[in-house]
Amino acid sequence: MTAMDTTLHICWQLFEQFLELSLMSVGGAISLVSEMHRRLVIEGGLLSDTDFTNSIALAQAAPGPNVLFVALIGWYSAGLGGSLSSMLGVMLPSTTLALTASRWVGVRRHWLGVRAFQSGMTPVTVGLLLATGWLLAPSVQHPGPLGLSITVAWLVWRTKAPLIGLIAIGGLLGALGWV
Repeated sequence: MTAMDTTLHICWQLFEQFLELSLMSVGGAISLVSEMHRRLVIEGGLLSDTDFTNSIALAQAAPGPNVLFVALIGWYSAGLGGSLSSMLGVMLPSTTLALTASRWVGVRRHWLGVRAFQSGMTPVTVGLLLATGWLLAPSVQHPGPLGLSITVAWLVWRTKAPLIGLIAIGGLLGALGWV
């Protein structure tokens, strides 16, 4: 198999994996990090654990949509082709479904079943985000970030603290090497 054939094969694998994962991404693609890790790193061997974690960290630090980490996962796996196939795979089904569902729900938002479904999806999203945190936690060198995350979550939940101020404090603590 030539290098070009291998790259095309990896691009197709990425497209298929992200196409399947896309429809499960309740709360955004970030909520499926643990499943992506299992499929792409552990089972598929398409990229290393370090490259996977770096993709998420870099995309979360950069301005723009959170889904950028999918493009970086594709980039680490197969370059530009991997990046494009990953993004197309993750965006195509979920965007189509979201547009269709939002139009349908917009007309029927007063229905009890629609309101119940929306309320029921909140714990699912929170659970998926907690699974993501659990997966990424072992890469933390010391407990500072966990304590800071818990403190910030409590402040957001219980106070009217300005979010931009909390982000600035977190950035300052990180720059000083405290977390």
